[in-house]
Amino acid sequence: MNPLDPALNAAPAADVVVDIDQNNAQAVLIEESQQRPVVAVFWSPRAPESLQIVQALEQVATEYQGDFLLARVNADELSMIAQQLGVRGLPTVMLLKDGQPVDGFAGAQDDAGIRAMLDPYLPKPWDRQFAAAQGLVAAEDYAGAIAELQPAYADSGQRPDIGKLLAFCLVHQHRVDDADAIIQTIPMAEQDGLYEQVVSQIELKRSAAQSPELTALQEKLQRSPDDMALQLQLAVQYHEVFENRKACELLIGILRKDRGFDDGGAKRILLDIFKSLGNKDPLVIEFQRQMFSLLY
Repeated sequence: MNPLDPALNAAPAADVVVDIDQNNAQAVLIEESQQRPVVAVFWSPRAPESLQIVQALEQVATEYQGDFLLARVNADELSMIAQQLGVRGLPTVMLLKDGQPVDGFAGAQDDAGIRAMLDPYLPKPWDRQFAAAQGLVAAEDYAGAIAELQPAYADSGQRPDIGKLLAFCLVHQHRVDDADAIIQTIPMAEQDGLYEQVVSQIELKRSAAQSPELTALQEKLQRSPDDMALQLQLAVQYHEVFENRKACELLIGILRKDRGFDDGGAKRILLDIFKSLGNKDPLVIEFQRQMFSLLY
């Protein structure tokens, strides 16, 4: 029974699974393993258990969509390669990185065991999200990039490179306070050119936002903090200078106190802000939930 028989296995994509021969062994096991992990499975038609492990690895390789390359090695035909890599029994699975075996196992292994071996060497979900966000930033789709970067930043334990790009996107979406909250957490060792660019953009946007009208309203509200008419006016001013988080916070505060104030003016302005930002904007999603919880 040959595990590589097309009748037994639908052929996976070439960038996912490859059969090793004398011509491609160095290119795959040495050169390709410097670009991504290569999992070499040494099998033999004389070892029936080879079929199960090859099929299990093919399923995992297809699922991971090229994060690693599965290299199938017929140990009967390529015994010299098997000997060079210290294969003593079949099936044997080796994970190669930079041309060297770094992990592996011999004999049967269940799906959980295969994934446990692979996990330390494969990209994490936030790596994929970060890569996707970089493409979106290049296309100037900052809202789309934010949707990728926010979970990536949280799940990665606030990785600085992800945080800097997230802050960059937030500034471009005029979410200055959110960008500043992230940029303040970046360690000194990570404060590179992108960091300096974001800091400068935050300072410029905050300077531009301090119009005389806005300053006067802020001072009035400090003197009369419960004046909802002033809160409504200030929210509109904040929206006009792209300080949308501050605007939404004021408007939600009005809704909590009096949903019908100014004939529902707070709700109406909130909906206008949501429309201007788009339904996919994380700020919209956040404050939509708050608004619906208050109104319905």
